[in-house]
Amino acid sequence: MPRGRKVGSVTETLEQQIGKAQLKVIKTKQAYDTAVGALQKLLDKRDAQRKEELWNAIIKSEKTYDEILTFITAGQTTEE
Repeated sequence: MPRGRKVGSVTETLEQQIGKAQLKVIKTKQAYDTAVGALQKLLDKRDAQRKEELWNAIIKSEKTYDEILTFITAGQTTEE
């Protein structure tokens, strides 16, 4: 006559599976946080390059400050 599993071993196995799942979540979160940090650094570098490029274009431009400001704000509405 076949026997079923003992209740104690099922609970123990379940606890082990929960422990493994928790470790996996922790490792996955650490990898996620690392990836997000790397992405943020790259985005910051890109933004710095864009700002530098924009400033250089403004400096080289023959337009006045008012002309540039008017051009930039022309499409904006006061409802924002």
